[in-house]
Amino acid sequence: MAEIKITRTSDPRADRCGERRLRGRPQVRPDCETRQLIYEAARHEFSDNGYAATSIESVARRAGVSTKTLYRLIPKKAALFAGMTSDRIERFLSEINLESIDHSELDEALFAALMACANLALDKEVVALQSMVLQEAGKFSDLAGAFYRNGIQRAVKALADWLTAQQKRGLIEIDDAEEVAGMLLGMVADAPRRATMFGGVPLPSRPQIEARVRRCIGIFLRGYRAA
Repeated sequence: MAEIKITRTSDPRADRCGERRLRGRPQVRPDCETRQLIYEAARHEFSDNGYAATSIESVARRAGVSTKTLYRLIPKKAALFAGMTSDRIERFLSEINLESIDHSELDEALFAALMACANLALDKEVVALQSMVLQEAGKFSDLAGAFYRNGIQRAVKALADWLTAQQKRGLIEIDDAEEVAGMLLGMVADAPRRATMFGGVPLPSRPQIEARVRRCIGIFLRGYRAA
């Protein structure tokens, strides 16, 4: 069976911070840990209230930090949104490691890869954020660009890198890995996401996502599996 290896550290925040608290000294929280609290609070505030109605003060209250601390670490709301989306995708990319497998397991490997991406693309809060971006991008010109660069495009790049590795092993034949990755993610997520955002349809259940991914794989491999 193909597998996704999930690599988790015993304390991810400690690893990201690269800091160790010394014995006998007051335990002062590192800035990187405080940023994680802020990004998590911002994710909920933006999702619940929209960009315009979210304030630095409301994020600080939800994060349990002072407004002064938040402004010191992240001085503008636009930077807060960009950092929050970047942090969300960083967590996704750091926890998912698609291992290369042999030819006989290509179908299952592709299934694992696309399910990992679908878990992000069809996440309830991610879809809510994308809906918010579409609604408010006209008033805040940098909003859509930040979401695209820090979220959508990085997920496409991660899948494109995996596809490139499979091409180098002779398992598939593709011309443009990023274009193909975008097509695959579009087949998997775009229609269900649009139905939710514009039609009020509930996001698909996991069995429904799995069935959709299987159908997309069949279409893809008919055109791109190496002879």
